[in-house]
Amino acid sequence: MAPVAMRSVTRSLSDALPVSYWLDDPGKPAAQPALTSDESCDLLVIGGGYSGLWTALLAKERDPSRDVVLIESKEAGWAASGRNGGFCAASLTHGLSNGLARWPGELKKLEELGARNLDGIEEAVARYGIDCDFERTGEIDVATEPHQVQELLELHEEAERLGFGGAVFLDRDAVRAEVDSPTFLAGLWDRDGVAMLHPARLAWGLKQACLGLGVRIYENTRGLSLTSSGAGMAVRTPYGRVFARRVALGTNIFPSLVRRIRPFTVPVYDYALMTEPLTEEQLAAVGWKNRQGLGDSANQFHYFRITPDNRILWGGYDAIYPYKGKLNSDYDHRPETYLKLAQHFFTCFPQLDGVRFSHAWGGAIDTCSRFSAFFGTAHSGRVAYAAGYTGLGVGATRFGGDVMLDLLDGERTERTELQMVKSKPMPFPPEPIAWTGIALTKWSLARADARGGRRNLWLKTMDKFGLGFDS
Repeated sequence: MAPVAMRSVTRSLSDALPVSYWLDDPGKPAAQPALTSDESCDLLVIGGGYSGLWTALLAKERDPSRDVVLIESKEAGWAASGRNGGFCAASLTHGLSNGLARWPGELKKLEELGARNLDGIEEAVARYGIDCDFERTGEIDVATEPHQVQELLELHEEAERLGFGGAVFLDRDAVRAEVDSPTFLAGLWDRDGVAMLHPARLAWGLKQACLGLGVRIYENTRGLSLTSSGAGMAVRTPYGRVFARRVALGTNIFPSLVRRIRPFTVPVYDYALMTEPLTEEQLAAVGWKNRQGLGDSANQFHYFRITPDNRILWGGYDAIYPYKGKLNSDYDHRPETYLKLAQHFFTCFPQLDGVRFSHAWGGAIDTCSRFSAFFGTAHSGRVAYAAGYTGLGVGATRFGGDVMLDLLDGERTERTELQMVKSKPMPFPPEPIAWTGIALTKWSLARADARGGRRNLWLKTMDKFGLGFDS
């Protein structure tokens, strides 16, 4: 890129606030008081992100008499639930290809359950009057390199062969008629399987819905330890304890109170930019009248979408794994990544030269080796957990809440009988082996992107063992 163009890219970031656009909202609700005394309940939910909020809400919907308490270490929706791109997908398996590779025999059931789960989210948003800009626009997977066109064609043909006919293949002209970028060569549009929404408002709306059903929510209340107590469990917090018959863990990337499941996830830091609102002329230059979410098809991919007030969110590409896998707020902001993302944005949309970014932010998500959630119980079935959503938690956490409640109730359901639910991903090795392996995988993925998709021996070995690392 020429120096003058680079100066223009740098200037585009000069006013960007280092905070999630979604959380920088005057409608943010006040925090609930912290727990300052001992409590007893039927069900304790730990974590006030989507996973915990859906679990608490579904628990009350199943049994309104059930006494439910939720504790959150900060405020509901402050972490990944308030920092993501707002893509709410039906897929429970991180896409059709990953599902085919891992659970081909039950993929039809997984797709059906995922579609019902997304319908359930839409119904809940309407039932509880959650103002989160829910819009069933679908998502387009975009090819920006010739080999990706063939990959999209093959995926479309496979989906059609299996009877999953909801996606439409778009050639170069057709995809550019939807969203105009000189980098777009083709696209695969899943018309119904993804909704766009305001992620923080979804979390805040779920919090209010829980309160309305009688869930007692304590914010700024961290769960410090989990121990057996008679026929139930006891959770210690800074100012009190909660005694519960059952406990559901929705802590995801944060260290689990069940220590043995910690090796199954690692933190990956993801970053995003948000533009200022586009003018009418700028909007006309890109089109985007159908407001779909988009993602390119590279291993190191970008995800992007347009908001109701015509801003563009642009995220992804860099997936930063901190040395030894330690969570550190210093990683929440990474200027070198913001600059890289801004460069890529103007390569994709050169017609938007001069647009500035209003917000730039990052944060950790939980990743597991199979790229989709895993589930289980501990303490003789009195504790359930779900984790490892790997970027698809906006939609799949509601399914995870249902699974946790099934497991805690001891029920055999169509969910608990799934191999996806019964099995676990391969745990990550101890450090520094994990850091070395992830670094090598990231290097190999970038190399594959630069070599027409050709995967080296390391990636082929990871594929063979069902492992990998994706941005």
